[in-house]
Amino acid sequence: MDGNRMDRDLHKINTIEAVNSYVEPRWLVEERDACGVGLIAQQQNIPSHNIVSAALKALGCLEHRGGCSADNDSGDGSGILSAIPWELFHAWMKEQNIAIPPQERTGIGMVFLPQQPADAQIVREIIGQVAMAAGLTVLGWRVVPVKPEILGIQARENQPQIEQIIVSSELTGEELERQLYITRRRIGKAIAQQTKLQWSEHCYICSFSCRTIVYKGMVRAEVLGEFYQDLTNPAYQSAFCVYHRRFSTNTLPKWPLAQPMRLLGHNGEINTLLGNINWMRARQADLKHPVWQGNLDALNPIVQLDNSDSATLDNVYELLVRSGRSPSEALMLMVPEAYQNQPELAQYPEIVDFYEYFSGIQEAWDGPALLVFSDGKTVGAALDRNGLRPARYVVTRDGMLVVASEAGVVDLKESEILEKGRLGPGQTIALDLNEGKILKNWEIKQRVAEAHPYGEWLKQYRVELGSRESGVGSRENGNGNGSSPHSSLRTSSRFANTPHPYTDRQTLLRHQIAFGFSSEDVEMTIQPMAAEGKEPTFCMGDDIPLAILSGKPHLLYDYFKQRFAQVTNPAIDPLRESLVMSLKVELGARGNLLDPKAEDARRLLLQSPVLQQADLEAITQSGFECATLSTQYDITTGPAGLTKAVEKLQADAVAAVKAGKQILILSDRAPAAISAETSYIPPLLAVGAVHHHLIKAGLRMKASLVVDTAQCWSTHHFACLIGYGASAVCPYLTLATVESWHGDPKTQQMMERGKMSQLTLQQALANYQKAVEAGILKILSKMGISLLSSYQGAQIFEAIGIGHDLLALGFYGTTSRLGGLSISELASEVLSFHTRAFPEVTVKKLENFGFVQYRPGGEYHMNSPELAKALHKAVASPDNYDHYNVYKKHLQNRPLTALRDLLDFQSDRQPISIEEVEPASAIVKRFCTGGMSLGALSREAHEVLAIAMNRIGGKSNSGEGGEDPVRFKVLEDVSEGRSSLLPHLKGLKNGDTASSAIKQVASGRFGVTPEYLMNAKQIEIKIAQGAKPGEGGQLPGKKVSPYIAMLRRSKPGVTLISPPPHHDIYSIEDLAQLIFDLHQINPKAQVSVKLVAEIGIGTIAAGVAKANADIIQISGHDGGTGASPLSSIKHAGTPWELGLTEVHRSLMQNSLRDRVILRVDGGIKSGWDVLMGALMGAEEFGFGSIAMIAEGCIMARICHTNNCPVGVASQREDLRQRFPGMPEHVVNFFLFIAEETRSLLARLGYRSIDEIVGRADLLKVREEVRLTKTQTLNLDCITKLPDTKSDRAWLSHESVHSNGHVLDDEILADPEIQAAIQDRSAVSKTYNVANTDRTVGARIAGAIASHYGDDGFEGQLDLNFTGAVGQSFGAFNLSGMTLKLVGEANDYVGKGMHGGEIVITPPPEATYAASENVIVGNTCLYGATGGTLFASGMAGERFAVRNSKGVAVIEGAGDHCCEYMTGGTIVVLGKVGRNVGAGMTGGLAYFLDEEGNFPELVNHEIIKLQRVTAPAGEQQLRQLVQTHAERTNSAKARAILANWAEYLPKFWQVVPPSEADAPEVNPDAAVSKELSSVN
Repeated sequence: MDGNRMDRDLHKINTIEAVNSYVEPRWLVEERDACGVGLIAQQQNIPSHNIVSAALKALGCLEHRGGCSADNDSGDGSGILSAIPWELFHAWMKEQNIAIPPQERTGIGMVFLPQQPADAQIVREIIGQVAMAAGLTVLGWRVVPVKPEILGIQARENQPQIEQIIVSSELTGEELERQLYITRRRIGKAIAQQTKLQWSEHCYICSFSCRTIVYKGMVRAEVLGEFYQDLTNPAYQSAFCVYHRRFSTNTLPKWPLAQPMRLLGHNGEINTLLGNINWMRARQADLKHPVWQGNLDALNPIVQLDNSDSATLDNVYELLVRSGRSPSEALMLMVPEAYQNQPELAQYPEIVDFYEYFSGIQEAWDGPALLVFSDGKTVGAALDRNGLRPARYVVTRDGMLVVASEAGVVDLKESEILEKGRLGPGQTIALDLNEGKILKNWEIKQRVAEAHPYGEWLKQYRVELGSRESGVGSRENGNGNGSSPHSSLRTSSRFANTPHPYTDRQTLLRHQIAFGFSSEDVEMTIQPMAAEGKEPTFCMGDDIPLAILSGKPHLLYDYFKQRFAQVTNPAIDPLRESLVMSLKVELGARGNLLDPKAEDARRLLLQSPVLQQADLEAITQSGFECATLSTQYDITTGPAGLTKAVEKLQADAVAAVKAGKQILILSDRAPAAISAETSYIPPLLAVGAVHHHLIKAGLRMKASLVVDTAQCWSTHHFACLIGYGASAVCPYLTLATVESWHGDPKTQQMMERGKMSQLTLQQALANYQKAVEAGILKILSKMGISLLSSYQGAQIFEAIGIGHDLLALGFYGTTSRLGGLSISELASEVLSFHTRAFPEVTVKKLENFGFVQYRPGGEYHMNSPELAKALHKAVASPDNYDHYNVYKKHLQNRPLTALRDLLDFQSDRQPISIEEVEPASAIVKRFCTGGMSLGALSREAHEVLAIAMNRIGGKSNSGEGGEDPVRFKVLEDVSEGRSSLLPHLKGLKNGDTASSAIKQVASGRFGVTPEYLMNAKQIEIKIAQGAKPGEGGQLPGKKVSPYIAMLRRSKPGVTLISPPPHHDIYSIEDLAQLIFDLHQINPKAQVSVKLVAEIGIGTIAAGVAKANADIIQISGHDGGTGASPLSSIKHAGTPWELGLTEVHRSLMQNSLRDRVILRVDGGIKSGWDVLMGALMGAEEFGFGSIAMIAEGCIMARICHTNNCPVGVASQREDLRQRFPGMPEHVVNFFLFIAEETRSLLARLGYRSIDEIVGRADLLKVREEVRLTKTQTLNLDCITKLPDTKSDRAWLSHESVHSNGHVLDDEILADPEIQAAIQDRSAVSKTYNVANTDRTVGARIAGAIASHYGDDGFEGQLDLNFTGAVGQSFGAFNLSGMTLKLVGEANDYVGKGMHGGEIVITPPPEATYAASENVIVGNTCLYGATGGTLFASGMAGERFAVRNSKGVAVIEGAGDHCCEYMTGGTIVVLGKVGRNVGAGMTGGLAYFLDEEGNFPELVNHEIIKLQRVTAPAGEQQLRQLVQTHAERTNSAKARAILANWAEYLPKFWQVVPPSEADAPEVNPDAAVSKELSSVN
């Protein structure tokens, strides 16, 4: 990019208006990051320059894990933290004639000063004054020698003046560290008070310590050592280095945000950040420790709302360490492991007690994280509870410890290596520099846990509420394997004696109406949950008006949309990985974090936040001081009375806490039930207002909030209440509703007739609770949060339509970009419910508002039957444009539904003739259909969409599930609209092809083969789906026909689940790697990334653009789905208008807009919608549900049942016969849309869509619109986009981004390789590799697949490699390719491999036992559809996840081995981690159990364990071990074969139900047949 353009763009950044009407935390919209990190340390603590050089080299090897700004040269940041190089400083002090004080009394500060000399001088003076006041002597300022000329443009323009302050003190050791820490905090405050300079914007202290120093900046890793000349000075010596290379999603260069921070290098994302910040603010009032001697006030505020997650984490961590905690203990407090389901902890009850004690004092900082740390005395690394970042380590004979995000970043002699390992979930490793000792996980934790008798304290003080027989609570959340340290309050008889609060149905009905229940809530949510114990499933999407636009009254909850994880952090799988999750909650005062005391264990432990009536009573009688605060208020005070009522409630709460109350129960039935005179504060407002008020008053840690409310029934309601501060909720009216339903004669008759399961009332109430608990876990997991205690108060929502006074009162810190309801307007909405119930109830039953199912007279639905009928008439013929006008009028006259309905066009030009506008044939090329899978749709529906889109030059999307290779062929035999290739379709033409132009790669990787990818024009990575973001997909077993099972390489009739996360995308750098993989195999196909709109998506999209995506698709919350929980369809994600404009703005501000095409989808139905999307920044447009309607869908909304009456969404042969659609109908629809678009363009005076993309100045707010609920919506964030009238250069995009120079290109350029592929002959070649050689082999596989398909190559390529190879080695490998590696590999080996062989062995000079050392990384064989892998060593987490045909032998693995496997065979000749076989529905696995503990490591939900008894099973196992021994020369395999009779009984065979009759499992089974592709 040229410099002038860059200058223009940077100028633009500064002039773009801040358009958000409510400022959310900056980290949410400006900063996300991920990275590569590591450490190198020398056990003997001998400083050397070699360690520093090795760290710089390692940083360079992680360059691909970082990102670059738009100038392609300014790095997102890199740095090192090391011991202070005293020799360097002493030499400088000598030169300056400064008397050198004792080293132990000297401190060094690394300071970023302002660029302006005058400002820099002011800062220097302030720093000097504060230092002197603190008792320090300033010895001098050293200008750090740097080379600015090597920086990129952006980095250079923002480069601070970098200097070091040298001070001396009377203190030493920890006291000196604390003195420097307090001084640094006081300097920040003094600069804020005495200048207009902003801390961390204009000046910043990177480190101020007597032990450590940080060198960092906005530079690429490769040039850090060149920029800071000190780092290449031989006098710079250290015994350790922590290093960090950053990939920031946002690239506005900020030097202070580079890492390491002062103690930590953090690779990850804290998902609970807002909650952690709120709780830390609340905690400040109670913090105390003798070492601070009254100086703690100088440190407050410990955290700031605007700081990044890494900086905030480092701030709290630093406080703990400086307060006397060891670095390892501080991390155990903040990032605890999943100790409740860890079998190994049975031997360490004291560690469990430590975690249990602190779980009630410090909520976990939850999210994926590899944390590398040093305080100068210890250096080490720790991994998050889920193990969501790679962490490989090496220990050498001469005492070197190397930890890094990748193997092979430091050159070490193989013969010198003692151990190659990896950190598993929650594990830590450290080197005590003083003792000269490397400490492993349990030893570190045991040392920490034995410091206090935590178990005794818990036994003495903690009380547990009841023992749960029901719900998720009992199964997942026991007290680990430690002691059971607390007394217990029994509530197990709680249902038996509960008095029914509603004696007559009329009172129940009255209260249900007053609190906003509808018949849909009772019949579609509450009753199914009570009957079946799970959330109801629904389909399609949310096509009703947003709550703020609706004319019908909504609950306050409906204005809050759940946020969810995408790209920068993964969602968790609450079904298959529940071992890391917990709903445990503790009530009572929370103790002082800095100084543990026995009495701080006095808390009331609940296993679930969902309270039955008796649980609430037990809490009030628990011995803990409780106060019940009424949330009612006098209705006669009118709408204005709500504010006063909330303020009174806040005052009552403060008074109660000051009076010593530890549990506040906020109740809307106290002192008595509501009446004609009394209404209620919405419970969500009540809890949020009290929570924030107590934080401000410094009292929040002294009491817990329990909500006792009538207005809570869905999982979303519970999530909102907990997310805004509640610890537990008793939904008393919902429980009464369940009781009433259970006692209803109709229900009893249904049970008697066998129409539903027999249930006692206790079972129905327990079922409801179980469903709510599972739903809460799912909501937590969507955001990647494991623990309810971390979700509580974390406010992970965006408000759509909430005004600022209301936000300030109850929801401080929540984003609300549009403004909206004021407090009095909310009061009016509450009163509208109340007036239906009082003084008289005039109805016999609850009203059906039609929020879920369409009904005449109910809420408006965009996809109504009338709309479908009008469209079916229109598309029947290309001449039916008059019918299309009828369809268009339906849309034009609709009630306000979407945000775009509040807008209209305004032109700055005169209209032109439609003939001057680009033709429809050009416009339709911008159209795409949605990612609807073959499986969710019938073959007919799926193929018709593909053929239609190919005819018009648009793009259809395969969805997840693969495609039959027959579809890649061009039809040439069509007669009377029929073809023998696709005999089930009509209306065909010669030249048609049913190949989807966009091939989707989703988390299940079903059907993703090399041939499939090579037949793509675009490859879409589906990160999230509009209808259910943060969740996986599910294809019910009845839709998995033999044909679908063949395409997906699974078992007919067995439900298929796509995991919530892509298991190879836990971070932005992981996404960059998958994009690299896909560009590698098919360099001609564009790669698109599908995201769902939510606040912060702009900064995520900036990261995606930098990760080399070609297209970004923004989906709205209203997308469709084949099956999803109802609460997900309704409450997750935001409108695409907000997402698209945020992304376009962010990319423009970061000068990245030219890197990607933007596509938008979600409820787009007309040319008017297309133009709206274009003006907001979209260049392409996706059509989902409406394209299905065009081919015949009638919106029956029963897709999930397989009973679609018109064969669009069914696999049943009889229903598919009824499919009415033809390609021509879909073609007609899109041509109509294009013609409408043309007429609108002509009206605006523009000739093409290109001319109006991003021109939001052509939008205006419709003046005549009157909303029922508010008039204060502010649409500036949509209508005020960067001015692009003149500069349109960003619209010219590179067609496909390149991976640059790769090893595969060299291999493919070799004439012998070319000849072998061409002639199908054999060739053998040898190459050296490094960790920067990534996805080796994939491009060769792609070249072969493009000639021969998946299975047609009969030649043989033997490719031999030596070294530590990069990620994705052997990805998408094909038959006829054998990759042999002597060395080690990183993550994703054999990802998506389809055939051939991968063999990995340690170098011959290695002296360690291969079977006990790690040789490959995490997530190997993910989505493999064939081929074999032999690795002589251990693998990481999630080995063979979603493997469907691959065969492998390895010698050990981490957690989650064989997760979601649907086929293939896996043999593990060594130890494994937890959760083996979770979600495994096909294939077989064999595990050698030498320790006798394998059964407790298995997830028994689906699979069963047995010994190998069938002769065919023994033969299969022995043959694989034999082949493994031959290929790898494995000592372990040879030993097993030599002692077969001894080893065979130690093997377990893992068998899913679909394999129960396989001959390898059952000696009496018959051999089964397999279905092949249709040709």
